Amino acid sequence: MNLPKPDRVQVVKGWLDSDGQSQEKVFDVAWAGERIPNAAGKVPAIGNTVNEETADFSNIIGTQELSALWTDQGFDPKVRAFYYIRALQIPTARHSLYDAIALQIGEADRGANSLQERAYSSPIWYTP
Repeated sequence: MNLPKPDRVQVVKGWLDSDGQSQEKVFDVAWAGERIPNAAGKVPAIGNTVNEETADFSNIIGTQELSALWTDQGFDPKVRAFYYIRALQIPTARHSLYDAIALQIGEADRGANSLQERAYSSPIWYTP
């Protein structure tokens, strides 16, 4: 079986601001390829190798392994926060594309023909 390679690893941080409003920020911390983050730290999309006629994909993008050491530069020891890890795979075909091919209807009803599966860690809660 052709398992999709990893695209990137992200840290998601959530906290309440001084007005009591919930905030969330996503940090790209490790990624495949030679992509350069933009000024906001966001890494561009990895690309898409899904063949929309067969629903196959190619593992020519992504990487075998990702790792990083990350530090929260905006950490405030007086503010409650939570953190969790999110890992994204390279794009693969959605089930609706497989259905459209099997039923020979040409095109799926709605939505993109591919998606990036994700895995999430348990949260880490920080309380001052």
